[in-house]
Amino acid sequence: IPPLEYPAFLQAADAEYLDDDDIVFGMAVNGEARAYPKRILAWHEMALDRLGGTELTIVYCTLCGTVIPYESVVEGRHIRFGTSGLLYRSNKLMFDHDTSSLWATFEGRPVVGSLVDSGLRLRSRAVVTTTWREWRTRHPETTVLSLETGHTRDYAEGAAYRDYFSNDRLMFQVPGEDDRLSNKAEVLVMRLADSASGTSQPLAIAERFLRRNPVYHTEAAGIRVVVVTSREGANRVFDAGQERFERVLDPDTVVDAGGRTWRLTEDALVLAEDSGVTLLRVPAQRAFWFGWRAQFPDTLLIK
Repeated sequence: IPPLEYPAFLQAADAEYLDDDDIVFGMAVNGEARAYPKRILAWHEMALDRLGGTELTIVYCTLCGTVIPYESVVEGRHIRFGTSGLLYRSNKLMFDHDTSSLWATFEGRPVVGSLVDSGLRLRSRAVVTTTWREWRTRHPETTVLSLETGHTRDYAEGAAYRDYFSNDRLMFQVPGEDDRLSNKAEVLVMRLADSASGTSQPLAIAERFLRRNPVYHTEAAGIRVVVVTSREGANRVFDAGQERFERVLDPDTVVDAGGRTWRLTEDALVLAEDSGVTLLRVPAQRAFWFGWRAQFPDTLLIK
């Protein structure tokens, strides 16, 4: 499965191939925004790119339904990745070209090969799953992948993995299936860790639950977060600290319990009356329930 390597991209106004409702994975790094359409990325499962001056490895595990952007430079070394074709509990394993070690997608760490126990771990970046209409409206300056990838594929919306995405059956069985949700129910997932105590907690929140609760507070591993969900279903997670938020005022603004307004950006919630007060974004991404549960059986589920 060939990755996209520094793919060509277009300005938003020139992306005539995209319809408003097409699904894109959007991210912004150092003020530079880019959209990666699902219809393209699903065929390649990985994009090696540079955004906002940061080298990225954007991994798409189609079977477990998750996209995770990782920084490619770890401890001063630029690691170049590829798709191994191997799976662990239906989760994609990628490999690095230097040592051929295998890396777990959800964890961003080597699990087989000479780099195991090296302490290397990739830093994840925030990503949002949304529609092309919503992303370009929030980011009119965004760029987006071009159809000119150098590969011949049917890049029509929904063409890649059409049968797999259209039903709840698994391609490969996993241990410990959990029927609290259907296998391919979409969940927002994250791993919250408290560096002071060393505790960590995998967390999954049902996407349909978040649509009904557009401002949702929760806590795990001593970390309080707020999930803000847009009308079109885009989820963004922020470290809430001691703040309590009540409602979404408009697509760019949320209101806290004291009536203060905060501006929603891709990096943080920013207090309108004092831009020096911010609550940072917490990396999180969508996944299929079965894939996340298979990797993290001790996950906390909110549904």
